[in-house]
Amino acid sequence: MTRHYCCYFDHRYLPRGLAMIRSLRRVEPEAEVWVLCLSDAAHRGLSRLNEPGVHLLALADVEDGDAPLLCAKTDGRSLVEYYFTLTPSLVHHVMARTGEMVTYLDSDLYFFAGLRPIYDEMGDSSVLIIPHRFVPAMRHLERFGRYNVGWLSFRNDAAGRACLEWWRDRSNEWCSDVVDEAGKRYCEQRYLDGFAENFPGVHVLAHPGANLAPWNVAGHRLDLREGKVLVDGRELLFFHFHGLRRIGARRFFAIHWEYGGPMTRLMRAHVYKPYLAELLAIEGETGDIAAAPSDILRAPGLRHGGGLMTRLRALVRLLRAWRAGCVISVPG
Repeated sequence: MTRHYCCYFDHRYLPRGLAMIRSLRRVEPEAEVWVLCLSDAAHRGLSRLNEPGVHLLALADVEDGDAPLLCAKTDGRSLVEYYFTLTPSLVHHVMARTGEMVTYLDSDLYFFAGLRPIYDEMGDSSVLIIPHRFVPAMRHLERFGRYNVGWLSFRNDAAGRACLEWWRDRSNEWCSDVVDEAGKRYCEQRYLDGFAENFPGVHVLAHPGANLAPWNVAGHRLDLREGKVLVDGRELLFFHFHGLRRIGARRFFAIHWEYGGPMTRLMRAHVYKPYLAELLAIEGETGDIAAAPSDILRAPGLRHGGGLMTRLRALVRLLRAWRAGCVISVPG
């Protein structure tokens, strides 16, 4: 069965995006993936690679004729905030082109098993969302939203379209990388908290093996059976490699400690190392693309972050990763 997925990334994130897409198509060979290329280099690189089942979109494809989105682009929000703003507009664009249900995927996901359990659980629902599943000690993080944007499915029916349009409108109006407690908003993510309250047919996925992540792994039991990772007795479907950082040619660090999550031997050997090995192999294919000069969204009104404080925060996180045993080396 052909299902439609969409994602976005620039050339600097190309290896992770490709790892996500290739792992998805291994478990679902008929998947069609629509990639919004956030830089010309990403578009050129993916055109050269000619990945099966992948459809390329330029930023102009999504922006053209969309006055609210173009207004949002020039209202002073940052580059990252504009990335977040694009999420519902990308889903809307792909749905208009395909006429089918569309699933948005973050580009730092990696798939380990077939996705039939997700769609069986979703059934005829119009919208599918996945909770963060924060452990009790981390519940304060729900100020960023009870649900994660990593995977979102919208069926092309009245309820699915209405929910998507509402989310798109809200994100165009306001999508700041700060918590607005009075308005119950954070980026495009906290709007998901209102989906089930405002629209029928919204299903909250219960499968523990979907969107396992640093922020929820502490709340689950992981086992290994016949080479498969099990999460509370059910197969790991996909992992969200949020916060993964590189610190050397073949060395990375994870941020499990920030959420009280352990980096176990099982997690290191059967979740992180397979992903990192594929990531490094893809870097060998795409190194010239990732090294291209950045031309990313140099539009009037967009603010670009960085600087000394960003580098200092990165150093502190690295030191904490070493202390927590969250540094992972991949043999050459």
